[in-house]
Amino acid sequence: MNDEHVLKLSQAAGLAHEWTNAFGKPMQVDTEDLRNILARLGFHCASEEQCRDSLARLAALNGGDDLPPLVTGIAGRPLHLPAARRLAGLAWRIELEGGKELSGRFSADTSHGIELPAIDHYGYHQLHAGESVTTLAIAPPKCFGIADALDGTGASPRLWGLGVQLYALRRNGDGGIGDFTALSTLARAAAGHGASALAISPVHAMFSANVNRFSPYGPSSRLFLNALHIDPAAVLGQDAFNAELAALGNDAPSRYTAMESTELIDWPGSAQLRLDLLRRLHARQRAAGGDSDFDAFVRSGGDALRDHARFEALQAWQLANGESGYWKEWPEGLRDPRGAAVEEFARHHEAEIAFHLFLQWQAARGLGGAQKAARDAGMAIGLITDLAVGADNGGSQTWSRQAEIINGLSVGAPPDVLNTRGQSWGLGAFSPHAMKAKGFSAYIEMLRAIFAYAGGARIDHVLGLNRLWLVPDGESPLHGAYLQYPVHDLLRLIALESWRNRAIVIGEDLGTVPQGYDVLLAEAGLLGIRVLLFQQYDGRFLRPDEWPSHAIATTTTHDLPTIAGWWQGRDVDWRARLDLLMPGQTERDARHDRTRERAAMWQALSEAGCAGDGAPQPAEALPVVDAAASFVAATPAPLAMLPIEDALGLPEQPNLPGTIDSHPNWRRRLPQPIDSVLDEPAVRNRLAAMNRTRSAKGSS
Repeated sequence: MNDEHVLKLSQAAGLAHEWTNAFGKPMQVDTEDLRNILARLGFHCASEEQCRDSLARLAALNGGDDLPPLVTGIAGRPLHLPAARRLAGLAWRIELEGGKELSGRFSADTSHGIELPAIDHYGYHQLHAGESVTTLAIAPPKCFGIADALDGTGASPRLWGLGVQLYALRRNGDGGIGDFTALSTLARAAAGHGASALAISPVHAMFSANVNRFSPYGPSSRLFLNALHIDPAAVLGQDAFNAELAALGNDAPSRYTAMESTELIDWPGSAQLRLDLLRRLHARQRAAGGDSDFDAFVRSGGDALRDHARFEALQAWQLANGESGYWKEWPEGLRDPRGAAVEEFARHHEAEIAFHLFLQWQAARGLGGAQKAARDAGMAIGLITDLAVGADNGGSQTWSRQAEIINGLSVGAPPDVLNTRGQSWGLGAFSPHAMKAKGFSAYIEMLRAIFAYAGGARIDHVLGLNRLWLVPDGESPLHGAYLQYPVHDLLRLIALESWRNRAIVIGEDLGTVPQGYDVLLAEAGLLGIRVLLFQQYDGRFLRPDEWPSHAIATTTTHDLPTIAGWWQGRDVDWRARLDLLMPGQTERDARHDRTRERAAMWQALSEAGCAGDGAPQPAEALPVVDAAASFVAATPAPLAMLPIEDALGLPEQPNLPGTIDSHPNWRRRLPQPIDSVLDEPAVRNRLAAMNRTRSAKGSS
């Protein structure tokens, strides 16, 4: 074997040998690392024979004689088809999703490929040619956009919204974790202040059998919802809630109340108490008889919902019996969702599986109710949900979708300006090769899940539509490589599903962005994200009019310091304490750089008319927060977002990348109850300034 064979196979598989890091330095992936990753992708190359076999399989997948299960296209444009030679001269018939039919015959001349005439109707259509049947996923040219959401409403085309970490919301009776009832309350309040959108942290399903797992970006499944955000009192009413909480004993009512007043969430304590309470409420409902709404929910959820509920029950059963909760270490029969062992388990644990079906039903009711509250209160968009970049390799989605998710590789990131050591997140990635072979079915069901109860979706690490940094399990991120994805197919499917659900799409495009990728996203109608702290060039902050109109504008994100914290240098405090400064940078260097950046930011805020002449001292951050909110509102972005931490002028950020336990990630609660959190005079003034600035710029 020589390196040439490995490089040839890597190129065919879309695995990059060369790349450019965040500092502009050309990098190369070691051949042995390529060989290791290729093997985990299912393309072995330990010998020339293995390499030839892997190349042949890739060639058949990417350009064989058979039509693939699904082909994407754009409405109004001719559609190029693979497998040209086989189709030559055949009659074809297309069954449109709406019921009409088109027909014709392919040309016998395949020298320039084979095309179908333009299809004007977007949707999933069925092409019949000879004995072949394939789905044509015909998308609109762009995603559903903000202008589309405003059509006919007369609302301003320059909107603003709030961003919140759902778990952080605080209300009386929440038991220590923010819930969907609090979200509904905040949605109505934000709409009353003029907000058109409310972006939330991911609400993907977590691990009910392991309440120590709570990072919203490390879910068990992106197909279902986090049951810990259910408001137990909303299930069967306040009286039933009170009775079942008292019946738990062991001072459960006092513990439930005590956890509401803490500054940080006690995830294990609050989560276990909530699940115990929900279990009792489920038993009470079961005893009362069936519910037609529940039955309909289970039917519509189909195999995917059944699989998730079975996984939850299986994992709990394994752990209760002293076995591993990691499904790849389960007995072989239990690793197969369609196997006889899983069917037998389901027969013997029907009540436990029904409990997890019940949890998903209640979570869907809660999230759907919050979106209804937002829209009924006048929000043009409403909730914007968050699609995490992957699901945990040991979770429900990877167990139930093994054919589409790569085994043995984790999504991560090479060293960059946010994390100098690189990252491996333990998250499973779709295989681009399996996606094509399976007609993108698992990807489409995931898109439908994220759009189901929202007016928009934020796609975390949208760069992953083009390429993902994949790291072999158990190895350093330095041994990873970029894998190419069918970006045009994925963008078309996003556009199609966004229109079917009438939901806008935002792509988190921060980090090392390939040249031209922002243009590609803009052409597809995905809004990028521009963050005030990053909008610097050559030592100055860009003026509002220099910001793009194809991206949302925001002051900060959950992975960055709040404006108050940045001005005070709280992020430097944390990074110096935890040895997370840039390589070769001292704490003194970092503080010197921040002094320079403060001066540059204040100058930009002042020149934009958002602040006065004299910059406040580092400890005096609130005037900066006020000015920053007005500044992002003054940009041409169609949607300006203000994280609630900045709306309140808080100094601490929700998450510090590169840390797990050394920083209280995903645990901070808001200081005030949600029914009054926006009514503080300083907060009201900031939101009023957002309204004034957006309206003034929109009419200019």
